[in-house]
Amino acid sequence: MNIHEYQAKELMLKFGVATPHGSVATTAEEAERIATSLNTSTIVVKAQIHAGGRGKGTFINGFKGGVQLCKTPAEAKAFAAKMIGNTLVTIQTGSEGRLVKKVLIAAAKDISRELYFAILMDRATGGPIIIASQRGGMDIETVAHETPDAIFTEVVDPLLGLQDYQGRKLAKLLGLDGKLLTSGAKLFKNLYKCFLESDCSMIEINPLVVTTENEVMALDAKFNFDDNALYRHPDILAYRDTDEEDPREVEASKFNLNYVGLDGNIACMVNGAGLAMATMDIIKYYGGEPANFLDVGGGANEQQVTEAFKILVSDKNVKAILVNIFGGIMKCDIIAQGILNAVKVVKLPVPLVVRLEGTNVEAGKKLIRESGLPITTADNLADAAQKVVAAVKSRVSGK
Repeated sequence: MNIHEYQAKELMLKFGVATPHGSVATTAEEAERIATSLNTSTIVVKAQIHAGGRGKGTFINGFKGGVQLCKTPAEAKAFAAKMIGNTLVTIQTGSEGRLVKKVLIAAAKDISRELYFAILMDRATGGPIIIASQRGGMDIETVAHETPDAIFTEVVDPLLGLQDYQGRKLAKLLGLDGKLLTSGAKLFKNLYKCFLESDCSMIEINPLVVTTENEVMALDAKFNFDDNALYRHPDILAYRDTDEEDPREVEASKFNLNYVGLDGNIACMVNGAGLAMATMDIIKYYGGEPANFLDVGGGANEQQVTEAFKILVSDKNVKAILVNIFGGIMKCDIIAQGILNAVKVVKLPVPLVVRLEGTNVEAGKKLIRESGLPITTADNLADAAQKVVAAVKSRVSGK
């Protein structure tokens, strides 16, 4: 789950992480009131969407920049009026852009240096790792590629946590000394506490800034959370903005289905993430394009299968569906009956190919064969992929 910048700032403040004060506004008038209350000579107005590159983005009405500096509350109101209700297109949104419904109004800071700081989970060590650089405020992937020596990493022992000496070490590597070293190390410790206690999978601070007043502050922040731990954090779950998510993914989450939309035209329904990845790979291998990742899990019931089919056919780009089920905990005859009942309810408008393997597979195949429904069965995964790709080609060509 992602959250907005203003929400990330609220969360950081709870853990004592220094960040510029501000509030979110949903109207231009509210933006003016917040700007007045800040009592500062320089104000920043920032569009709130789940995408990066806002400062260089362009609104569809031609107005440029989702991040604007202004001197007066009246200017803040004018910029907010241009942003709220308009669609912002950035390098991360695609050409369709994102509708801006809120803006962050915050006190701007005079910056002397921009740094980069992030905490994320590292697969190699099986625990948290910190990535930092003196080259903040830009694409960290480009920095890592072009000047890898500018990137510093520090592994954190998940049992011991971030130690004081590690915080000081990171501060020195970032060129902080004296008072800045102390405040920087404290900020890193608080960020790690926030990461751990909030069950984050990533916290990215870009830029982490040193102001002209000798402050170390998190100017902008991006948070990702472990979805499996959100039940422990109702306050964080309340931050969820479904307007910023794919409607199909929102619908899938209501039924505990793992769905990610893609750009292809062959929909996939699979039980197990690894099997889902293999299914998408083999579709690509035989010349097709997967339309989604959909894992119904090891114990899906008939309702979940039915809802999964509804989500798949809601995608107008889908020309065929491939169901690939390995029956272990989920027996093939039970899932076959669920598929048949779901097909009767949804009335599929596109070809359906089903591959079953595992417990009670012959019983499952027999149910499908004798159903009289227009379902194509496959003997193995390669056969299934070839049949669904052929079905799409036939449908596209009109043959």
